Amino acid sequence: MQELTHYINGEHVKGTSGRFTDVFNPATGEVQARLPLASVEEMDHAVQVAAAAQPKWAAVNPQRRARVMMKMVALLNRDMDKLAEALSREHGKTLPDAAGDIQRGLEVVEFCIGAPHLLKGEFTDGAGPGIDMYSMRQALGVCAGITPFNFPAMIPMWMFAPAIACGNAFILKPSERAPSVPLMLAELMEEAGLPKGILQVVNGDKEAVDAILDHPVIQAVGFVGSTPIAQYIYGRGASNGKRVQAFGGAKNHMIVMPDADLDQAADALVGAGYGAAGERCMAISVAVPVGEETADRLIEKLVPRIEKLKVGPYTAGKDVDYGPVVTAAAKANILNLVESGVQQGAELVVDGRNFNLQGYENGFFVGPHLFDRVTPDMDIYRKEIFGPVLSTVRAKTYEEALGLAMSHEYGNGTAIFTRDGDTARDFAARVNVGMIGINVPIPVPLAYHTFGGWKKSAFGDLNQHGPDSIRFYTRTKTVTSRWPSGIKEGAALNFRQME
Repeated sequence: MQELTHYINGEHVKGTSGRFTDVFNPATGEVQARLPLASVEEMDHAVQVAAAAQPKWAAVNPQRRARVMMKMVALLNRDMDKLAEALSREHGKTLPDAAGDIQRGLEVVEFCIGAPHLLKGEFTDGAGPGIDMYSMRQALGVCAGITPFNFPAMIPMWMFAPAIACGNAFILKPSERAPSVPLMLAELMEEAGLPKGILQVVNGDKEAVDAILDHPVIQAVGFVGSTPIAQYIYGRGASNGKRVQAFGGAKNHMIVMPDADLDQAADALVGAGYGAAGERCMAISVAVPVGEETADRLIEKLVPRIEKLKVGPYTAGKDVDYGPVVTAAAKANILNLVESGVQQGAELVVDGRNFNLQGYENGFFVGPHLFDRVTPDMDIYRKEIFGPVLSTVRAKTYEEALGLAMSHEYGNGTAIFTRDGDTARDFAARVNVGMIGINVPIPVPLAYHTFGGWKKSAFGDLNQHGPDSIRFYTRTKTVTSRWPSGIKEGAALNFRQME
């Protein structure tokens, strides 16, 4: 059986803690590798290596750092198929979905090629007599990222690319469920010209996470995962004086107005609700049709589309719509929530509970589910299911539909499908959610805009990628400079007023 490694100081390093976890093939349920779990001492070693390497990297001018990112883009395109296959093997995604995972990370690397412009400070000439004032954006030092299983390529690149472009060193602690692609990305970054020790991958569990949060050398931590863990990461990291961005769970609503193109809306709901087996923080998990007639017509269009979905392993061909969920525990949790929906009175219109894929009986496959007449007090509405389950909550009016999205504790993304511009503008202006789609079901911003939710979906002041990422991974230094020219004055014992 394959034994995976850490990646420290430019080398694959075997674990020394004696602790391991299994990495599964979700399609077969078989263990395909063992992953070492780092000790506090192993994490400390990686941090010390990063701290020694970082000052020299920060002294490299931004344009040369950007050239590493430029080369990385070429390498990602070269190895796209290889990376996608490795990602699918551990995560279970279809190959096109895995390639999309890599592509959205690649786009952030592309954005970071512009770091020389993004890192420019401000300058004021003649702020006072002989006085100039300017600001500089400087690297923090050693930063770290704790990333989830559902995007093993994209989210690590969202974190380490801007951090490194800004002159920092970076410690990546990826998910134990899908660790191979992060290790491959570290190798590619060094092939692109990154010095050893600037990007390191340390695998681990809570012991490694706590070591990151408590380490005095680490200045900033990024996290994506569930809300309870995000709150923990933010609280412990911030209490230790670190800059923290922690992104949590979601319950994304899609409001469907009576004037919407219902075929377009139904297609959008199927893609956004069931793609990647629903294991996306931006998946649409709640459809909110406005009016009984709209709801009836929408359900009528959804059912045949959902029943035609092809569920299978990524090796079964390009026509597979989605694959297995990541673990047996994830499958059990999804099915338990489905049962709770039935018990609490929701109408299960498409029942995937007895889904069984011949030849893959031990895999972690979950059939598609569609609920109708869900109410806000039900567990399937309140909780993030993270599976191929779409809940329909019928609203009588637009205001009621808007209120559902606004009153939910999560505020990651939301969407509205309508032909009416006034309604769309009102929705975008009023809804208290971070990312809004208008006739777009999964409104993930492009790399040069910022990604982040509101309410219990995000903790911290700055979001991922876009200009916020440059702000997060740098600190501002402001310089007031005076070069007197013929000015011979005595000591000033109080602030001088501007003349």
